[in-house]
Amino acid sequence: QVQLVESGGGSVQTGGSLRLSCATSVRTYNPYCLAWFRQGPGKEREGVATIHSNGSTTYGDSVKGRFTISQENAEKPLYLQMNSLKPEDTAMYTCAAEVFPSRCTFDSGRYHYWGQGTQVTVSS
Repeated sequence: QVQLVESGGGSVQTGGSLRLSCATSVRTYNPYCLAWFRQGPGKEREGVATIHSNGSTTYGDSVKGRFTISQENAEKPLYLQMNSLKPEDTAMYTCAAEVFPSRCTFDSGRYHYWGQGTQVTVSS
């Protein structure tokens, strides 16, 4: 069982920054994938970024160059640094984990562990 608890959401103006955190107990597993997903109002869930336990990362096209996913090591929290925020980034952001993956993907069905989410609101 993997526990995931997000924090760091809030309201910010266009162009601002936020850093989301996800406390996780995934360290007992290796390998693993951690991911950030988001779901905006009236939108489907969207993959934002993934990080493998080997350190490799992937990003959704809409956030490349603006968001950075990181985890210093398996003992540390997962982070999502979000810069140059836009109103379309408004969403509930949720971290997710999959253990013993073949590779990290944005297929939400492959992630068995989910946090409760943290709301991000970007105003124009």
